[in-house]
Amino acid sequence: MTRTTTRAAERSAAPPRPETRKGAAPDAPGAAAGRRSGRRETLAGYLFLTPWCIGILLLTLGPMLVSLYLAFTDYTLFDSPRWVGFKNFQEMFEDDRWWTSVEVTLKYVLIGTPLKLLAALGVALLLVKPRKGQGFYRSAFYAPSLIGASVSIGIVWRAIFNDDAIVDKSMSLFGWDVGGWIGDPDWALPTLITLTVWQFGAPMVIFLAGLKQVPRELYEAAEMDGAGAWRRFRSITLPMISPVLFFNLLLELIHSFQVFTSAVVLAGSGTNTGGPGDSLLVYGWYLYEQGFRNLRMGYAAAMAWMLMLGIGLVTAVLFKTQRGWVHYEEDAR
Repeated sequence: MTRTTTRAAERSAAPPRPETRKGAAPDAPGAAAGRRSGRRETLAGYLFLTPWCIGILLLTLGPMLVSLYLAFTDYTLFDSPRWVGFKNFQEMFEDDRWWTSVEVTLKYVLIGTPLKLLAALGVALLLVKPRKGQGFYRSAFYAPSLIGASVSIGIVWRAIFNDDAIVDKSMSLFGWDVGGWIGDPDWALPTLITLTVWQFGAPMVIFLAGLKQVPRELYEAAEMDGAGAWRRFRSITLPMISPVLFFNLLLELIHSFQVFTSAVVLAGSGTNTGGPGDSLLVYGWYLYEQGFRNLRMGYAAAMAWMLMLGIGLVTAVLFKTQRGWVHYEEDAR
């Protein structure tokens, strides 16, 4: 009786427990502090993102929306924009030089991009195996990618392939008298493509990274089965580096569509045409000519949006077709 009375007294003296919902556990002592810490971290993350968001709005999205508006106007930089609807686009499709710029750019993209990727992959296959002086060779092959797009290299390239220059004189020794490549409409574009292929260093480095991820055991097993070098390359190397190949192809295509500086320098900045017979009239140059030489900013804005739509279409086709030739690790699981 005394023990029972003592326990009842202890229960009555104990502080009341906080009421909780049925089936719910009471909050841990540090739960509220953890939530406050999480909110502070989230706020800090948004603060760090603020400069990037401001840059996107003011330097990218804002100018894009302005150029979209100008594409439907007649604007000369000095007068107020005048709304003309789809007149710029209609005039564009009736412009023979616009079609010429499209043709020249497509030739540059369809010929230069595959050759550049082939050169990059070929050199990467040579450099992936350990050899003496490997670091020097990698740096030497990568260097043109850093300086190839500069104006100075374009001037040097023009001097090499101009009339009576070193290439012209060297070919004359073998009885091939072409004349200056830059001044010949048939050879001006191949000269520009050669300059592009020479800058294969960036995709080469990416190919090297992909080749190093291919397991050596696959090649050893293929050799034991009697597979030759070409069979190993076709059945092992290409499927294993297909994501890297897709990445390089996408980047190089987008970059090739925007070619400008090298074409202008090769043809000569003082001319009013795109090289001999408009053979170097790439899309970017004609856009610049219409916008800043002819002061037709509305027409140039319409051209820019057509270029963006074209690049977007090519990108969509690549992503749509990649399922048939790009193999990822999760697909094999």
